[in-house]
Amino acid sequence: MSVVDPALPPQGGFDGKEFAGRLTLAPGVYRMVAADGSVLYVGKAASLRKRVASYFTRSPREPRLRVMISQIASIEITVTRSEGEALLLENQLIKSLKPRYNILLRDDKSYPYIHLTTADESPRIRFHRGPRSQPGRYFGPYPGVVAVRDTLALIHRLFGLRSCEDSVFRNRTRPCLQYQIQRCSGPCVGLVEPEEYTESVRRASLLLDGRSEDLVGELAAAMDRAAEALEFERAAKLRDTVAAVRKVQARQVVDGEHAELDVLACALEGGRACVLLLSFRDGRNLGSRSFFPKLNGAEDAAEVLGAFLTQHYLEQSPPKEIVLSHEVPDQALIERVLGEIAGRCIELKLQVRTDRARLLQLAKQNAELALRSELASAASQRARLDALQALLDLPEPPQRIECFDISHTQGEATVASCVVFDADGPVRAQYRRYNISDITPGDDYAAMQQALTRRFRRAVEDGVLPDLLLIDGGKGQLEQALGVLSELDVQGVAVIGVAKGEERRAGHEALVFPDGRLLRPGQDSPGLQLIQQVRDEAHRFAITGHRGRRAKARERSSLEDIEGIGSKRRTALLRHFGGLAGLKRASSEDIARVEGINAALAQRIYAALHGLEEGGSG
Repeated sequence: MSVVDPALPPQGGFDGKEFAGRLTLAPGVYRMVAADGSVLYVGKAASLRKRVASYFTRSPREPRLRVMISQIASIEITVTRSEGEALLLENQLIKSLKPRYNILLRDDKSYPYIHLTTADESPRIRFHRGPRSQPGRYFGPYPGVVAVRDTLALIHRLFGLRSCEDSVFRNRTRPCLQYQIQRCSGPCVGLVEPEEYTESVRRASLLLDGRSEDLVGELAAAMDRAAEALEFERAAKLRDTVAAVRKVQARQVVDGEHAELDVLACALEGGRACVLLLSFRDGRNLGSRSFFPKLNGAEDAAEVLGAFLTQHYLEQSPPKEIVLSHEVPDQALIERVLGEIAGRCIELKLQVRTDRARLLQLAKQNAELALRSELASAASQRARLDALQALLDLPEPPQRIECFDISHTQGEATVASCVVFDADGPVRAQYRRYNISDITPGDDYAAMQQALTRRFRRAVEDGVLPDLLLIDGGKGQLEQALGVLSELDVQGVAVIGVAKGEERRAGHEALVFPDGRLLRPGQDSPGLQLIQQVRDEAHRFAITGHRGRRAKARERSSLEDIEGIGSKRRTALLRHFGGLAGLKRASSEDIARVEGINAALAQRIYAALHGLEEGGSG
């Protein structure tokens, strides 16, 4: 692809017609830019000249497009080799630039997966959420946690794969409760042959891959062989497994086949939209998930659904079939590009019958219900913001609220948290933690001052300031906040301290104002309820960070005190045993098996971790 730099706009404003006339007829992506350099809109085009010219040759019907066009100061374009390549680039730019007038898919939760390790002799199967950076196979994504839990329960019951941490697995001397309730075959203590466990892993992979028919055929053949060999106990076990898989299949068939499909329905009301995703894999209903895209003025359900298709499925593997509630723009192009990425044919369907029509109707109904619930929640949030405005006598409802809290244990591993709420609720992507150092242990005032200084020093540079700053604490903590804002010359931020009530009872908090006033609104105050929600979230976020930092510090300090343990050996020990807890459970002989640890050093480590005199029994 190549980039064509736009000419400088003529005096008196940007001449869109003249600019479009000089563009190429090739496919590509265009970025509409405002005078302040921010990106207004990103779009793709089969012909850049024709698409860009369409904005300036006739007045758009949509108000948001008319407003957008009036703000254009320049247009930047990127020529691509094909329209499909333009679609991919458009999606990447929308995700990274978050343009003001594009429909944006907002989802701050990563999808759950099932992770099957492959590096171990006895692979582990587990729930996973987050980056897929660890070795092994990942099955998913699943639309919700319930589907993952149900699938894992089925795998454990049918195949007995382990779920325990590696550190626990390596140090067990007898089978755990999972073995007793027949959810694990006990590979940790050799109760299952390695070859048999490996075969169970392979069969579980078949089921997770959606190849249940292949699995049933294979199990049935193995059952017949076991019966012929007079291994009746093994044959009975295989028979029960076949029956269990068949039972699952009987509940899950869609329209007479083991379908791999998603059903997408879009509901639009009150300036908000909901896209409901209903997923089936191998005929199994994996559940549903509701998405609430940021519309930025869009009013067409088909446009919303089209934006969802590209932003979602260019990041997540698409199924073979996607049933849609609305015909979307560029449907054939999207279908072709998704197929190229997936390496197989992908169908986007509108006209469906029988079971699929029933599922589509169900998805539409659930999308409408989810949207109504979201609108009610949004209305409740707006009401609480209005109540908060009145409670604190603010000029307008705050659009950005930040709250700071401090957490430590007798001064150890002090962590400050900052959480952010906007008009829609928590903005978790903008939460921040601050590791506090170089202060007197337990000095909450100094910790608050350090965290606020670091936060608002950056705010002076990037210009992102809260309308309302909540400080968890009384007059002393509030004075630290006011001092930092004054020193950095930060203005226009309302600051309130939130002091705990009598016996720390919720609803009895006192709000501390900069002029020294105390206000106790009472537990029935909607404004105070919002403050409580924000404060409690800051408290939770701080405690989570503190516990993690404290655990890490204690792991390091326990080993750092042992002579002969440097950073490399410490890292090797913790990695081998999966953390300090696993190391403490190990015998001195187990410790000596770690590379770089001899028997004498292993004995010293064991003695130090268990409070024994050096040379005591391992």
